[in-house]
Amino acid sequence: MALVLIVEDDVAIRAALKRVLTERRNAVSVAGTGMAGMALLLQEQPDIVLLDLGLPDIDGFGVLGMIRGVSDVPVIVITAQDDDRSIVRALDAGADDYVTKPFGADQVAARIRAVLRRARSELDEDEVPIVIGDLVIDPLRRKVTLDGNPVAFSRKEFEVLLLLAQRAGAVVTKRELLTEVWQQPFGGADRTVDVHLSWIRRKLGETAAQPRYLHSVRGVGVRMVDPGQATP
Repeated sequence: MALVLIVEDDVAIRAALKRVLTERRNAVSVAGTGMAGMALLLQEQPDIVLLDLGLPDIDGFGVLGMIRGVSDVPVIVITAQDDDRSIVRALDAGADDYVTKPFGADQVAARIRAVLRRARSELDEDEVPIVIGDLVIDPLRRKVTLDGNPVAFSRKEFEVLLLLAQRAGAVVTKRELLTEVWQQPFGGADRTVDVHLSWIRRKLGETAAQPRYLHSVRGVGVRMVDPGQATP
C-alpha cells in the first residue's frame, strides 16, 4: 500500500483517481490547488505525488519546483499538453514520469507501481547511518539526530551535510559542493553554499567562529570532524 497525494483541480478526474487508487488498497489524499497540495505534502509525507500541471493558483511547474526544494518524493505529472517540449521540461524539472489526458485509471495505477519500484530499487540497503560524535545521519531515511534529538533539515541542507559526513576528515571545496549538490560546476554561486552552511551550523548549535563539526579552511572549503577528537 502507498500513500498517494493527488493535486488536481478537475473535480471529476480527482474523484475518479481517488476511487480507483483506493480500490487498489492505496491511501489517497487530494488537493485542488498547488498551495493546498504543498500543505498536504509537508503534513503527510506521501510516497508519491500525482501533479496536474494546469492548476488554478500556481503553475504546475512552479509547484514541482517547490516540491523538489523540500522533498525527493516521486512525482508523476498529469498534463493535457502532449507536446515534447512540455514533457521534457517537466522531466528536467524533477518529475519521474508523466501521463497525458485523457488517460485510463489502469494506466495511472501501472505508472505509480513502476515509479515506486524504481524509487525503492535505488535505495542502497548497504547504506548504514553515519555516526560522527553525537551526530547521526541516516542516508536511507534522510533523518538526522544530534545528542539523541531529531533535527530537521531541508533537502539541500541534508545533501550538503551528508556529503561532508561521507568525507569526514577531508576538506570539501565549495566548488565540489556546488557540483555534487546543486549540479552547478561553473559560475559564481559560492554565496549559496555559504548560506546553507550557515543554516546547517545553526541547527548543529555552532557558528563559523566557534565550530564543533564544521571547520572552515580559509580559501579552500570546509571539513567535518568529530568534536571529541583533536581539532584539525
